[in-house]
Amino acid sequence: MLGEKGLNLIKTLKRSSDTIPEFDDEGVRKVLEEIKILYEENCEQAANYSTSGDRNIWPLLNFRHAALQRNKRCLLVYLNERLEKIKSLRWEFGPVIPSDIKSSLCEPEIMYFNNYSKSLANYMRSIGDGFGIDLTSDLKPPKTLYVEVRCLKDYGKFEMENGDVVFLKKNSQHYLPRSEIEPLIRQGVLKHLS
Repeated sequence: MLGEKGLNLIKTLKRSSDTIPEFDDEGVRKVLEEIKILYEENCEQAANYSTSGDRNIWPLLNFRHAALQRNKRCLLVYLNERLEKIKSLRWEFGPVIPSDIKSSLCEPEIMYFNNYSKSLANYMRSIGDGFGIDLTSDLKPPKTLYVEVRCLKDYGKFEMENGDVVFLKKNSQHYLPRSEIEPLIRQGVLKHLS
């Protein structure tokens, strides 16, 4: 049946929604072969039409073209879904793919992961007023804008955006705005208490 091979690629991928199945080289190859056969048959019949002028072949040409387009869409969905899962791997596991997952990826997908990881790391270094921000550390948004922190070393005066001054002495605890103290947490001056 036309288009069934492309649909099977997508079904296989959707069945394993929590993991990435091994790249189906054979399935992709079969879909591409079917696309090529449909295209060649349409080209041959279109050439025959130009000599004979028989309009009865138009429905068959349109049907084959629709099947060809469907196969292309199925193939693109398969590849795009795999790439989206690979992106989510970077956010979930960090810059190194676990070996059991890596074995199910093909070489271009591993290269894509590495390039995506480098791009994300470069972007994270470029933001945050020169400090950089690790966007992968907190994948869930904060529940509160203020957090409780403990001072790990004497820091002295810390002036907040609203003009208030807080004295940060070793072992003192404070309830401060998360957005203002993130750099101090990254520097090791403060420790976030749960």
